[in-house]
Amino acid sequence: MPPATRQKVLGLYRKIFQIAKKWQSASGQIEETTKEKEYIINEARTLFRKNKNVTDPKLIKQYIEECEARIEIGLHYNIPYPRPIHLPPMGLAHKQGRMLRQQEKLRKISKPIYLKSHDDVS
Repeated sequence: MPPATRQKVLGLYRKIFQIAKKWQSASGQIEETTKEKEYIINEARTLFRKNKNVTDPKLIKQYIEECEARIEIGLHYNIPYPRPIHLPPMGLAHKQGRMLRQQEKLRKISKPIYLKSHDDVS
């Protein structure tokens, strides 16, 4: 990993922990704030450790963009959890065949960048 990229990744990691330290839940309740702080820290540790051996520059760039998007969305909406995507259920397709594969492909393509790693960890 180039030194500039490494610095950017470590900067994002530090930024997440600074956000967690100052985090206040939307409800203002102490228990909820503590729970959300723990979620932010655990999610960051899990994802950064999972991806620590990634060497592909394109994949690293994608993970950096995902991290930045999750930070911005979390701060904007004051919700540390990834926002769900609203897609039609898979019930419209047959249980097998081309229609199901097409819907699965559309679902994968339409998934926002801030949710790309979430399913791997959850």
